[in-house]
Amino acid sequence: MKAAICYEFGQPLVIEEVDLEAPQRGEVEVQIAACAICHSDVHWLRGDWGGETPLVAGHEAAGVVSAVGPGVASLQPGDPVVVYLRRACGQCYYCTRQQPFLCEGQFRLDRESPLRNQKGQRLIQGLRTAAFAERVLIEQSQAIKIPKDLPLDRACLLACGVVTGLGAVINTAKVEPGSSIAVLGVGGVGLNSLQGGRMAEANPIIAIDMLDHKLEAARLFGATHVINSAREDAVAAVLALTKGRGVDYAFATVGSSRAIAQASQMTRRGGATVIVGMPANQDAEVSINTHHLTESRRLLGSLMGSTQPAIDIPRLAADYQHGHLKLDELITWRYPFEQINEALRTFERGDALRNVIVF
Repeated sequence: MKAAICYEFGQPLVIEEVDLEAPQRGEVEVQIAACAICHSDVHWLRGDWGGETPLVAGHEAAGVVSAVGPGVASLQPGDPVVVYLRRACGQCYYCTRQQPFLCEGQFRLDRESPLRNQKGQRLIQGLRTAAFAERVLIEQSQAIKIPKDLPLDRACLLACGVVTGLGAVINTAKVEPGSSIAVLGVGGVGLNSLQGGRMAEANPIIAIDMLDHKLEAARLFGATHVINSAREDAVAAVLALTKGRGVDYAFATVGSSRAIAQASQMTRRGGATVIVGMPANQDAEVSINTHHLTESRRLLGSLMGSTQPAIDIPRLAADYQHGHLKLDELITWRYPFEQINEALRTFERGDALRNVIVF
């Protein structure tokens, strides 16, 4: 099969023939139909998070099961699936408390990548998926079955960006109807926090970004107010919209210490600041006034939108099919696999909400 390999951080990917192991016990092989580009892929490929090469990135994917290993009973070849980037054992401390996104189980694929290039060199399976490739080998809990009539180039968005942004609102913060929310950063994740706010019947829903074209998209996804933080003080603007109190919930969907600090400053007493975006620097710190927090303000971290994939992804698929969830509008361009480097360039420049690689 073909895969796009990163041999050196910051350099173009190289499409080559690679070998993929056959599925072993509890594992599933998926023929990839579509894979969206996420900022996490960019961080990996630029070396922001350290690590080693050669690497195959890509994780926001969907496809069709092509083979299953022994012990896999719930899936069979031909099943359409979303490829999820986290594995869950179903038995550990976190899994038994409905927090599979924090699973501490150990899997064969954690220890050994199933990918080799033609020189026999092991390729790192980026974000447990390596979906910038024609096929992937994953643990069975990562393959979430979806309806056969759900287009796979839309379904792939459910693997990361949608569940991360929307889940932060619905699952982590549990926003109540009538609550006020602010979303800092309206890229792919932030737009889904906005539509999470719309689905939760929040009001007002305030979108904050530095780019006008993203703020225009924000209105489509549910924003009632938009603030261009390049032209005005975002904190002051939010306070003005909320009678000086601040919002009930502020979501920092960009990986920026400054955005997190701003989100805290625009959160009312008794409200919650939710950290959603992952910083490029994994050692990044943020300074928050402790007195500000003692006024019953909460600081919440949200990993993958606190998602239970086996429950939430099929529910979101149904929401899309019934017209309640926007997916088509998230896709700016579709690129064939051979143009993956161009897709990465336009995404990294900020020209796209989501670019999707189609196979």
